[in-house]
Order: sequence, then structure tokens, then C-alpha cells
Amino acid sequence: MTHGGVRILIVDDNEDNRYTLARRLRREGWTNLVMAENGREALDRIVKERFDLILLDIMMPEVNGYEVLARLKADPGTRDIPVLMISALSDIESVVRCIELGAEDYLLKPFNPVLLRARINACLEKKRLHDQELSYLAEIERQRCRAEALLHAILPAQAVAELESSQAVTPRRYEDVVVVFADVVGFTAACDRLAPEKIVENLDLLASAFEDITTQHGLEKIKTVGDGLLATASLLLPNPDPVMSSIECAVSTITSARGLPIPWDVRVGIHVGPVVAGVVGRQKFSFDIWGDTVNVAARLAGYGTSAGINLSAAAWKQVSTRIRAVPLGPIQIRGKGDLEIHQIVLSG
Repeated sequence: MTHGGVRILIVDDNEDNRYTLARRLRREGWTNLVMAENGREALDRIVKERFDLILLDIMMPEVNGYEVLARLKADPGTRDIPVLMISALSDIESVVRCIELGAEDYLLKPFNPVLLRARINACLEKKRLHDQELSYLAEIERQRCRAEALLHAILPAQAVAELESSQAVTPRRYEDVVVVFADVVGFTAACDRLAPEKIVENLDLLASAFEDITTQHGLEKIKTVGDGLLATASLLLPNPDPVMSSIECAVSTITSARGLPIPWDVRVGIHVGPVVAGVVGRQKFSFDIWGDTVNVAARLAGYGTSAGINLSAAAWKQVSTRIRAVPLGPIQIRGKGDLEIHQIVLSG
């Protein structure tokens, strides 16, 4: 039987001892052997090369086996390499000292070949199990990071922190939240006219751009609803000028939609008011907002036949002295009656 993948370092200042030990190991199938004539050479090799096991003599010039063992076990990079002491010192103090320093085992010279094989196998099996445990732990950590990344992709950071600490997110009512709803003009007709993969590809590009745009302007993307894009300002993150930031976000979104492979016009509705926010679902989490403010923003986004930004009276009040818009007067909005709307009309 061969153990070609196992690398063993033999450390002994006596050439005959190294030769005898190496010959015995090769007979047992361990052929990937490296020799060191003293402790200093051994330490130099260990820094540069990978070893699965070290067979270490004690009495050596320059740096003895005790010192080598102590340095190996003090270094996080080498402490997990099993060390089997092979020495002519038979006093119990030497054995105890080596075990206390971290040696896996202690074998007397001249060694018994059967006992040597058994102890080497035991050391290597222990290392194999240790390496396997480290691999499992690394995989668990990768999966944990992946799950956390997925949570952050689905939920706001504050909701993730609360979910991790208490296993739940308490629903809350938030006042004076700016709700931004973007809607693609003629999306249903485009679905009937174009190949499904083209529609989905274009919509994915728009949704991805919307995520970046909301972040750039200090908004929080909440979700995508069909061809609708929902975001908020001043919900979980502070925003010193939420309505103006929302308008700038809307302009960037419209510009981005017009630059898609299949150009689209986007209408945007912006309203200000209270919302209820929380997390729903157990296996598939979803952070969402509810309330009349959301409904009004969605209705505003549905008004008109071309790209534009429709502001409610509450939203217009916050920016009326800083931006130009067209007053549309009281407009009949489905489910809301007559609403005062100001529209920012974009050219092109």
C-alpha cells in the first residue's frame, strides 16, 4: 500500500537514524519523505513546505527537539501539524515534557516497526479528521455568509439585524415617508409583442439599474411588482431632502429606461405620508410597506400616457419653490377621487 499524498518530515542529526527510519517508512508505503539534519533546518523547511507529519528527534545541535516542538505549537500556522517524537531518551520527564508541549506521541529508539506504523497511522488519521472538521467549518461559514448576503439582498440592513438578534421583525408605523412608484408605459402590450426572454432581460436590466439608482440618491428599494418598481425615502435611512432626492431618482430611472436595449418610457408617482412596514413570510422573507400612501403613489404612476413624474400635493409642497412643474389641477384618480397633481414633464 502506498501513501504518496502524505508528506513526512524526518528530523534527526544522525544520518544512520534518518536512513533507517526512511527505509522503514518506504517499506510501509510512505515514499514522500523529506530529511532535515537539525532543528534549524527543520524549521526553515516547515515555513516553506507543507507537511502532514513530523518525526522529531530531541537531542540535536543548534536547535533541539524541545525548541522545535515549542515553536511549532506556538505558531497558529503550524500548530495543527502532528509531531511524533522519536528519541533515545527514556526518562519519564522527557516524555511528559513533549506531551505537554503538544506532541501527539512519543516513541523510543530503537523503535518497534509495528508500533511505529500504528502510531504514524494514528497521527495521520487524527490530522485527517482535523482537516475534515476545518473543511466542514469553512463550508458552514461560506453557507452562513451566503445566507446573510441573501438576507441583505431581500431585507434592509436594520431588518436583518433585528431578525438575527430576535428571530423576528416587529412591524412599525412610519410617518412622513416618501413613496416612489415607477411604472413602465405599455408593458402589457410589449409582453404580447415581444419574445418572453427579451421582456425579462429588459426588465431585469431596469430593475438592476433601479437598485443602483435608489442607492445613489439615498433611497431604499422595497420591491419589484411586475413592471412596477417601489422605493422609499426616509423610511429606515435618514434623508435630509427626501422629495427632491426622489425626483432626482425618478429622472435617473426614466433616463436609464430610455437607454435599455428595448427603450421604455417610465411614469413615476411620488407621494408623502404614513406607511406600515414589516417582514412577512417564514421560508421566503419579504420586507414590504402598506397603507394609503403606497396606493396613492401607485395611482399617480399610472396617470398619463408618456414618461413623466407626477407629484401629489403633499410632495409638491416640499419642493414647490425649487423646481418647475405643470399643475394638472384636480385629477380623477381611481379609488381616490379628485387629487391635485403637479407633473414634471421630461423632454424627448
